[in-house]
Amino acid sequence: MGKRLRKPAKKEKSFSDKIIKILSNSANKAFNYKQIAERLELDDTQSRNQIIKDLKILAAEKKIIESEPGKYLIKAVSQDYYEGTIDMTSRKTAYFICEDFEEDVFIPTNNLNRALDKDKVSVYVYNRRKGRRAEGEVIKVLERHKTDFVGVIDIQKNFAFVSTANPKMYTDIFIPKDNLGEAQNGDVVLVHIEDWPKRADSPFGKVTKVLGRPGEHDTEIHAILAEYGLPAEFPIEVETYAQKIDTSISEAEIAKRRDMRDTLTFTIDPKDAKDFDDALSFKKLDNGNYEIGIHIADVSHYLEEGTILDDEAYQRATSVYLVDRVVPMLPEVLSNFACSLRPQEEKYTFSAVFEITEKCQVVNQWFGRTVIYSDQRFAYEEAQYIIETKDDVIPAEISLTGTSYQVSPEIVSATLKLDELAKIFRKRRMNDGAISFDKVEVKFNLDAEGEPEGVYFKIAKDANHLIEEFMLLANKKVAEYIGKQKKTFVYRIHDEPNEDKLIAMQTVIAKFGYKLDFRNPGDISKSLNQLMEDVSGKKEQNLIDTLAIRSMSKAKYSTDNIGHYGLAFEYYSHFTSPIRRYPDVMVHRLLQFYLDGGKSVDEEEFETKCLHCSTMEGLATNAERDSIKYMQVKYMQDHQDQEFLGVISGVTEWGIYVEIVENKCEGMIRIRDIKEDYYTFDEKQYALVGATSNKLLQLGDEIYVKVKNADLVKKQLDFNFLRRSE
Repeated sequence: MGKRLRKPAKKEKSFSDKIIKILSNSANKAFNYKQIAERLELDDTQSRNQIIKDLKILAAEKKIIESEPGKYLIKAVSQDYYEGTIDMTSRKTAYFICEDFEEDVFIPTNNLNRALDKDKVSVYVYNRRKGRRAEGEVIKVLERHKTDFVGVIDIQKNFAFVSTANPKMYTDIFIPKDNLGEAQNGDVVLVHIEDWPKRADSPFGKVTKVLGRPGEHDTEIHAILAEYGLPAEFPIEVETYAQKIDTSISEAEIAKRRDMRDTLTFTIDPKDAKDFDDALSFKKLDNGNYEIGIHIADVSHYLEEGTILDDEAYQRATSVYLVDRVVPMLPEVLSNFACSLRPQEEKYTFSAVFEITEKCQVVNQWFGRTVIYSDQRFAYEEAQYIIETKDDVIPAEISLTGTSYQVSPEIVSATLKLDELAKIFRKRRMNDGAISFDKVEVKFNLDAEGEPEGVYFKIAKDANHLIEEFMLLANKKVAEYIGKQKKTFVYRIHDEPNEDKLIAMQTVIAKFGYKLDFRNPGDISKSLNQLMEDVSGKKEQNLIDTLAIRSMSKAKYSTDNIGHYGLAFEYYSHFTSPIRRYPDVMVHRLLQFYLDGGKSVDEEEFETKCLHCSTMEGLATNAERDSIKYMQVKYMQDHQDQEFLGVISGVTEWGIYVEIVENKCEGMIRIRDIKEDYYTFDEKQYALVGATSNKLLQLGDEIYVKVKNADLVKKQLDFNFLRRSE
């Protein structure tokens, strides 16, 4: 019999991290080694000795305190404990975002300890030695970012699970049998997480709403809203309250206002608009200057503070513009009727009236409540026709009514002069360092059932810029008027761009032969404008436009005015869209309060409101983006047999993203589905490299693709690679 080999002794395992976690979870309780061993479910002598040793080391390192002989407490504030937020990846790992660290801290899957994406957490950070990436472990979830999720329910005999399409949600949700509500197997549901027991693999939840069957149009649109916590309809008590509001125009109220009903006034809006926020009035003065009024729906006249209607509007904070519908901030009786500046109707407005010279100098200004009468409603296309042709007959193919009609000489003349002045304002802004982002908007032609029949692109033209420039003027001058008084106000602010993002963008655009100038903020804005001009009409335009927008800081609302970088304004606010934005309502109220001689209001209260409005704006933007993606997938479902020319818009280790030239739909080709060669990802070249041919697939390359899979629930497109474009 051969000599038996002895098993090598197991290397002693340190329990330090686990001890720290136990003591942290019970911060005010002292533990001895036996109690810690019990918590760790260890009863062998070797492990207990190791625990005693680790306790002494931790105490010597001053990470824990020996409160009495043999008993230990966590230090009240440890230098290795930090508060921040979780940023989940799609690989079930996460990064801990905390301003104390230059680099985000990696959190392995088994260290998440029930934390979900964007949760506020307390984290113990280790591996902080030089040259090693810091890692962390979630000690405690301090605040859940969200507890309501949308997913598909899988009902078993005695329980159910809900799985979401969100790649960052790494767990399904367990639903006990008595929490199923009306849900049927396979339904799309909204579920609320009620608890996550310590030893449970999944959180426990309750079905709060059944949204419908997967893939059905209304189900998917309502699922998008529910995913972001956005309401689909108004509570009945809010609708009832709104219906009872007196929306009549009274002589008594007119007497309190500046009467501008006799001044030439008109609106220019998208052809499908129902809520007309703004109108322009035009009058030539005897001194040769122009009186131009920017008249905004007087929403705050109807929306009284402290009412259920105002509470609802504040909670929503914004209208949500989905691909097939608008979810308004205000009930329809206000948004589409009482407040909407419809043609041939008298309306209450809040106005900014300017006296402007031929050279676009503002020599006088007036702010206050008015009453107006809109003489004409234009669609952008109609106003654009007048600007381009100087003609006073709108042809039937452009006309809102479908028949040709003649426009009065006064309105034609006013439109042309306003366009002339707007171009001067715009040129001046660009010279001052404003950035011109005229990103192409993807729009769909929908049939009566909301099915996509075609795709078209919305491009801003002179008529759009005309309205934009006068709205910018009003927003700027209102903010400047209050800002110079040093009173609390609601500003729309925009910080300078993030330099790291600009450098990353430079790496990408260099592949197309473009470059940016980083020497100072002014040079950045000039070179960005030059870039936008250079890429206009090129195949890479949409990709570079998107990259440029992503490199910018996000604009937000705040009482702390830092100016607006993108517009090159020292003062800027939102005054011109109170039907669809709550910050504009706050601006109207504050402006009137200060015009009446009011003292500066509480800054902290309004900063809280600003933060809420910025958050809701972000959620609405995400919902809008998801609805466009959904409609793109739906559109491509009906074109599965068609070949499309696409541009490579992204390259990763798992494949390439391709944007189709004719409709801007983006999908992925997985690396394993490219059969012409064996490709690997080259990070330095930001390209896939063929092992045999050494050929590259890189950003901006044109290739032909076909739809492989169109997943409406996940809102994902997968393409098959056909061939390169010769």
